[in-house]
Amino acid sequence: MPFSLVMESPARPGPPLARLAWLLLRYGRSGELVRKLPEWVALFAQVQAGPEGAEQLKMLIRYLLLVGDEGTQEAAGRVLNSVLGEHRAEELMRSYGEELIERGRQRGLEEGLARGREEGVTRGRAEDILRILAARGVPVGEEARQRILSCTDTATLDRWFDKALNATTLSGVLDVLAQ
Repeated sequence: MPFSLVMESPARPGPPLARLAWLLLRYGRSGELVRKLPEWVALFAQVQAGPEGAEQLKMLIRYLLLVGDEGTQEAAGRVLNSVLGEHRAEELMRSYGEELIERGRQRGLEEGLARGREEGVTRGRAEDILRILAARGVPVGEEARQRILSCTDTATLDRWFDKALNATTLSGVLDVLAQ
C-alpha cells in the first residue's frame, strides 16, 4: 500500500488531535477539504471528548476558517453541529467571527493611523517649505503653493526643503523636481 494512503487514513494510530491536525494541514488549502470534512466527524468528536477538547477544537476550527473558502466554512459548521450540537457550534463560530472582526478593526485602525502620520509628515514638510520661502522673501504663486502642498513624495519634499533654505527664486527650489 502506498505510504500516502496509509498516512491519510483517519484510522491511523496516534492521538485524535494529531491525526486530525495532520489531515487538516494536508487538505486545508485544497479543493478536496470540503468533501473530506464530513468523513472526519468521528475524529472531531474524539478531539472534543479529550481533556482540553474544547480549546483544541477551537484551534482546529480557527485554522479551517482561516484557510478555507465559504464552502469550507459551511462544511466546518455542519461538522461542528454534528459534534457539538447546533447551539454550541453557533457560539463557537460566532465568538471566532467576533474575534476576526475585532482583529480587522484593529488592523484598519493601525493602518489609518500610519497613513495619517505619513500624511501629517508630508503636509508638515510642505508647510515648512512655504514658511522658509516666505521668510526668505521668495514669492510663491497659488499654483506653486498647491503643487508643494499636494506633493506626497517625501524625497521630493526633502529636496525642495533643502533648496528652500538658500533659495532666492522659486524656480531654484521647484526645478529640482525636473532633474
